[in-house]
Amino acid sequence: MQPLAGLSVLDLTQIYNGPYATFLLAAAGAEVIKVEPPGGEHLRKRSGSAASTLPYAMLNAGKLSVRLDLKTEEGRTILARLADKADILVENFAPGVMERLGLGAAALQARNPRLIYASSSGYGSDGPYRDYPAMDLTVQAMSGIMASTGFPDQPPVKAGPAICDFTSGIHLYAAITTALVERARTGRGRVVEVSMMEAIYFSLSSNLGMLHAQGDAAPQRTGNRHGGLSLCPYNVYPAADGHIAIIVNHETHWRSLLTAFGRTDILDGPRWRTNAERVAEMNEVDSLVASFTRDLPRQEAFERLVAHRVPCAPVRSLDEVMHDPHLHARGMLRPIDHPQYGPMIAAGSPLRFDGIANDPGRPSVPLGTDTRSVLGQRLGLSEAELDRMETERII
Repeated sequence: MQPLAGLSVLDLTQIYNGPYATFLLAAAGAEVIKVEPPGGEHLRKRSGSAASTLPYAMLNAGKLSVRLDLKTEEGRTILARLADKADILVENFAPGVMERLGLGAAALQARNPRLIYASSSGYGSDGPYRDYPAMDLTVQAMSGIMASTGFPDQPPVKAGPAICDFTSGIHLYAAITTALVERARTGRGRVVEVSMMEAIYFSLSSNLGMLHAQGDAAPQRTGNRHGGLSLCPYNVYPAADGHIAIIVNHETHWRSLLTAFGRTDILDGPRWRTNAERVAEMNEVDSLVASFTRDLPRQEAFERLVAHRVPCAPVRSLDEVMHDPHLHARGMLRPIDHPQYGPMIAAGSPLRFDGIANDPGRPSVPLGTDTRSVLGQRLGLSEAELDRMETERII
C-alpha cells in the first residue's frame, strides 16, 4: 500500500507550483480530484503552444478530472459538499479569491473540521505585498534570484527553470504532510500556506552570506562562480566539445584535481595551497584549470576527474537529460504513448518509498473525464441531475 493511500484531495491548483504539490500527493497514493473551470485551468488552456502539453501531462498524471463552474451557486455548493468528504483541499488562487466565493478555509473547516486547507501564493495571505500579482518570473525578480543570476558585467537574468514555482510546490507538499501528522494526533485539520517568495529565500544562502560579510562591496552576480565567492575552483570550464562544471570543496579535491591532470608539481609551489589563497587569485586559478580542460572532450575530462573523486559534471543539453540512461534505469523517466498528446517522456516522483514502484499512475486525462463518476459516487447525484448540470454548464 502506498503511504497516502485512502486520502482524498481536492486540487483546485493551476500552472506549476500547486499542481506539483498535488502531483507528489497523487504519486504517494492519495486520490487527487483535480477541479477545473469549464475552459480548463490556465496551463491546459495554453493549447496554442505544443510546449504546454508535456508540462500539463507531467504535473497532472494520476489525477481524476472534474469540470465545475465555481461562478455558479450550484457549482460552489457541489465543491463544498466534496470538501465535506475530503481530507485535503489545495488551491493557489490569489489571496481572498476563495473567501469571496464562500469557500475559504473558515467556511469549509466549519463543515469539516478534519479538512487540511492548503494554499500557495506569491507573497502570502497577509503583509504589504499580499495583493501583488505573482508568477515565477515576478517572484524571481522580487526575491533577489534574478539580481543574483548572470555575470557581473551584464544585466540580471532569470534562472532558466521555474525555480520559485517548484520550490514552493515542494514546500507546500511538506506543509500538507506535516499537517497530516498533526491531524493523526489531534483529529483536527489545519490551515497551511506557502509563499513563493519565502520558499525561495534560503536558496540564496551563499549570496546572502557574502552580502552579510561585505555589505555594499559584495558583487550581486558572480556568473558561474560560487555565489559567495568563497570556493575556488568553482566554475564552468571549456572542453573541446562543450563545457564541464568543476567544484573543489577542500584541499583533498585540489590535490586530486592536479593529480588527474598530471600537474602534481604545482602542489609543491608557493601558491594556491589553500582555498583562501586560491580565492584571492580566482582569475589565475580558473585560467589554469581551463588550460587543463579545453583540449579534452568533456566526457574524457569528466572521467578523469571522477576517477579521482573530484566533484564535476559535463554541461548537458536538455535532450541529453531527457534521454539520460540513469534516470531511465531508475524509473524516474520512461517513454509513454500519451492518449492525448502522443509519444512523450513521462516523469515519476522524486520521492521514493521502499517496495513501491515509481509509477505516476494513469496519464493526465481530458478535462472533465471523471466529473460524472466522481459526483455520482461521492455525492449520490442521479444521471438526470448530472444531465441537467451538463446542459446548464455547471459541470
